[in-house]
Amino acid sequence: MASSSGNSSSGGSSALLQNSGSDEDLQQLVMDERKRKRMQSNRESARRSRKRKQKHLDELMGQVTQLRKDNSQILIAINVTTQNYLNVQAENSILRAQIVELSNRLDSLTEILDFIGNNNAAAGCGPGGGNGFFEGDQTMDHFLQPEGFLINPLNSIYLNQPIMASPDLFQY
Repeated sequence: MASSSGNSSSGGSSALLQNSGSDEDLQQLVMDERKRKRMQSNRESARRSRKRKQKHLDELMGQVTQLRKDNSQILIAINVTTQNYLNVQAENSILRAQIVELSNRLDSLTEILDFIGNNNAAAGCGPGGGNGFFEGDQTMDHFLQPEGFLINPLNSIYLNQPIMASPDLFQY
């Protein structure tokens, strides 16, 4: 009996050793399983991260495309506005030149009327007498004399200066 109990104890320690080996194997299996699950989880996390990064990159590329399109439209609008500004500036320049020309014409016509009025008044023509224009020895020949107004080339200088207009001035 004593030997059987000795065998039992040695059998028990052998079983205990086997159980220890099994426990170590079991622990190793559990650790391997955890490691495998962790690796799988890390792979899934990395895949999701790559997917998020790709989505973000696609969104940024879309924004770049939209910004380039907007930039192009803004440049077109700036060019159109600049062209319209230049057209208006050219038109204003023409109008200023026309103002000068018309002012010179008005001044010339005013001088002619003053001259005619003064000559009519000196000749005794007025509202009450004569035809209101030339009477007596005054005729159109007076204006054609060298000192006359119409012969003086400085008085007709506006006739020798053409005003150039833009071809698309009246496009509106």
